[in-house]
Amino acid sequence: MLSSAALVLVLSSAFFHALWNALLKRHEDPENAVVGVIAVTVVSGGLWALGLEGEAFPSSQALLWTLVAGVLESGYLATLARALRHAPLGLAYTVSRGGALLLVWPVSVLWLGERLTPWAVVGAALVALGMAVMNLVRPQRGGVGEGMLWALACAVCIAGFNLSYKRALGFGVQPPALFTLSLGVALPLLVLLRLRGQSWSVLRRKVLARPLLLVAAGLLCTLSFSLLLLALANSGAGAVLTLRNTSIAFALGLGALQGERLERRQLVGAGLVILGAVLLGLPRA
Repeated sequence: MLSSAALVLVLSSAFFHALWNALLKRHEDPENAVVGVIAVTVVSGGLWALGLEGEAFPSSQALLWTLVAGVLESGYLATLARALRHAPLGLAYTVSRGGALLLVWPVSVLWLGERLTPWAVVGAALVALGMAVMNLVRPQRGGVGEGMLWALACAVCIAGFNLSYKRALGFGVQPPALFTLSLGVALPLLVLLRLRGQSWSVLRRKVLARPLLLVAAGLLCTLSFSLLLLALANSGAGAVLTLRNTSIAFALGLGALQGERLERRQLVGAGLVILGAVLLGLPRA
């Protein structure tokens, strides 16, 4: 069971995570805008790391898992931007976060020693059912279907970098150093991905099109990831990621405020995913 402090940290992280995703969705070009968001985040993380005392990376394993997290974060940010381009915020967010849950729990149980209960099994089944109800079996190319495919790819990356975070923290890395270096690795990879189909001047112009929005999103992203790492340092990866998926509810609400309207089937599916997340997060006796 999460401590009261961890509970507050994770719920706050969930809200700020949904909020920065909502801001990114409002940008006319999320795929290029995410480069600016992460640039702001790296600078913010660097300022956070200035207060470090002691060794940032006490072992080679800590450094290795931080680098792995950075690579997976670049994949997460790239696929998230693609998903948000083609699908509504609430739908893309539910699929990516719910899918990550299904991947993290088996690994957490088998590899990281977290306990499995009947409620967790029921919760995982509800998450899977909810995603199926949202008609993810045969998405069509183009439009929302393509967005759902990118959201599923995003789920793989989310699961991967959360598990990498947990491993790095287990080897003693300090959260500010983990945050700053992992995103510092992700940023140039993101830039290279965006430069494949456009010039540097075009990318720069698109990134700077709405600077205030990018700064706000970057600061919220920094706050969200910082709170997540502080909670993850002393809690199980599965439990933290599960509770953080309350951000699905926040994202649905923010999407509604932006004028998005999900079909009844999609709302039912999202509700099942949220209920499954709650059951997965129940205390383990």
